Amino acid sequence: MTARGLRAGATIVLALVAGALLWAQGAQPFPLTALLEGPTAHAGSTVRALLKLEIPKGLHVQSNAPRDPSLIPTTLSFVAVPGVTVREVVFPKSTTATVRGYSEPLDVFEGDLLIGVQFVLGPDVAVGPLALPARLLYQACTDSACLAPKTVQTSWTIEIVRSSSRPLAKQTPTLFEGIAFGHGLPPPPPPITGTPAQPSATASASTAAAPTGDVLALFDQFDIAGSAGGYRSTAEFLQFIHDAEAGVKPKGAFEGRGPLAILAIVFIGGLALNLTPCVLPMIPINLAIIGAGAQGGRRGRGFVLGLVYGGAMALVYGVLGLVVILTAGTFGTINASPWFNVAIAILFVALGLAMFDVISIDFSRLSSKIQFKQESRGTMMLAFGMGAVAALLAGACVAPVVIQVVVFSSGLYAAGTTAALALPFVLGLGMALPWPLAGAGIASLPKPGAWMVRVKQVMGVFIIGTALYYGYLAYEIFSNRWVDPESVSASVQEQLQQGWHSSIAEGLQKARTDRSMVLIDFWATWCKNCLVMDKTTLADPAVKQALSQYTRIKFQADDPDASPAKELLKKTGAAGLPHYAILRPR
Repeated sequence: MTARGLRAGATIVLALVAGALLWAQGAQPFPLTALLEGPTAHAGSTVRALLKLEIPKGLHVQSNAPRDPSLIPTTLSFVAVPGVTVREVVFPKSTTATVRGYSEPLDVFEGDLLIGVQFVLGPDVAVGPLALPARLLYQACTDSACLAPKTVQTSWTIEIVRSSSRPLAKQTPTLFEGIAFGHGLPPPPPPITGTPAQPSATASASTAAAPTGDVLALFDQFDIAGSAGGYRSTAEFLQFIHDAEAGVKPKGAFEGRGPLAILAIVFIGGLALNLTPCVLPMIPINLAIIGAGAQGGRRGRGFVLGLVYGGAMALVYGVLGLVVILTAGTFGTINASPWFNVAIAILFVALGLAMFDVISIDFSRLSSKIQFKQESRGTMMLAFGMGAVAALLAGACVAPVVIQVVVFSSGLYAAGTTAALALPFVLGLGMALPWPLAGAGIASLPKPGAWMVRVKQVMGVFIIGTALYYGYLAYEIFSNRWVDPESVSASVQEQLQQGWHSSIAEGLQKARTDRSMVLIDFWATWCKNCLVMDKTTLADPAVKQALSQYTRIKFQADDPDASPAKELLKKTGAAGLPHYAILRPR
């Protein structure tokens, strides 16, 4: 393979990884632009506005009136502004798409979605800037899987000027020409602010409308006895119930230990990360990089390159942990993306084929162009970059270890222990320890021979195995999203007929009156494991018996970012769906 072919192959692999990392940000909203036909308006006039949602190629969102009522429609709602009414909302004509699991095509929006809005300003609207806020709800899907629904806040700001005979300017007339104003639909009703409505036993098990503040106030009258997420077997779920009732909290690896013991555990944990299936296959590649830089038999040079490589690992974990602790973020979101796992699988396939000489990746040739001192900066940068990549890949395999360290650090930091910010860095130091020694040792390795070919081929087997592992992870994540929303809704309907509540406000009120324990099942129509849990664990007679005295609530969280789902999921520590919380009245 030529050098140009190698560069092209490397570029393709890196592009796949970069594309997967971008896709992993699927939870981020699509670009949304709020535009006005003109920057100014008079009191008592009509204002035309539009929203432009840029839907990436290969994705679609459901139309505002999907054929299947169980699907999540694209909805534009508004915050009430005194003196302003919304006359109409104008959605474009939808297109059809074939989606796996549906016998009929679905009505969807693709590409740039333009939504027209017509506001009517009252005669008493004051002169000056006027904000017109709104919320756009949509769910993005491919032809086989859907992301979680997203609610995006937006707003138009128009300048109200005094009336005059001079016509007002229009700033974006072209975009408005295709909007069928006068043929739109009335806006959805504003949020209910009165007494909670009685729940209706519909297939979608919609949560009864109740003010978010009322629901959260009711929720705060209970203690969280336990929470659990994901699929749980009957035995695991029964243990979860038992622990919650007994007041048993899952014990972390660091609880009840002194500071030196904690530092030792974290450091040894970092050292063990080098043996994970994510980092182990990278060892021959990384040694090739360090070895190429240490050519000439200089142990000092190999030690420095290994030190740079290991230092990058420690730095990545230190910075990542610092960001997560200070921002209260969630580690591991990228690793939950199927596209991330697909890209890593492709990367490891390429590396595995290189171990068997199917393709040629010569790191020594790459770094031989650059010498130590002034010309060695490229080699140092290569070692630093590979160290950072290895740290991130290790996080994909051992996320529970990293999360344990970060969560424990967050708790100590919240309690006033600033030194806890250094724990993720200590984890990185443990991971970095072997590499300066390996770099120095490379300079004294035996001369190349047949033994190196055998070692390389053995490592190639590990690399191909890791590629299969990541491919399986991607398949698992994809398959969890291949679910018929009608099946999920029908399953929830069966649960409601057996005494579950679809209204969280009603359920919590009953539990407070009866002084009973509460189980909240957070579910969504796009959640396959929610359906599996309904059909298996929650249908088991032993689980039914254990929950017979509970107030059981089915809380639909199709849009995890909407209130009160967002607040409740955060309070109960949910990382995804399904999620279960057991409450005890105070």
